[in-house]
Amino acid sequence: MGLKIQEAFNGFANADTEPMLEAETLSVAMFQNNTLMPIPNPVFIKPKTVKTWDAILTGYSSRPEETDDSPFVTASGKWVRNGIVANNRLPFGTKIRIPELYGDEIFVVEDRMNPMVGSYQIDIWFPSYWEAADFGAKRTLVEVVEG
Repeated sequence: MGLKIQEAFNGFANADTEPMLEAETLSVAMFQNNTLMPIPNPVFIKPKTVKTWDAILTGYSSRPEETDDSPFVTASGKWVRNGIVANNRLPFGTKIRIPELYGDEIFVVEDRMNPMVGSYQIDIWFPSYWEAADFGAKRTLVEVVEG
């Protein structure tokens, strides 16, 4: 068993004896019948943008001063986590992307904001007050994506 594994690694490391496989096909390796086999990357399909709008983004954390009496539970009843945003315009579960700041990262609307804020502002949840304060306020394009 050990000899086959070593031969597989040598084949990948020695470009003179065997051609290297492209990076896309070597993302993960697994053992199958005592042989190291490459597993191809799954195809990443970028979600389709449904609509866009210019929004003001701010950060918030789970401090009682910034939330209600259950600071770690969102308005939709889910526990806070990275990728959660608050917005009064979009329904719970809506997926958004903020390409200018976060590229293709997907955020999910799971929380609400004070009604006085309006519906065009988005609050991004951060694990600490200092991270939220450091984020500040930014104006940028937001994309609602399908799925």
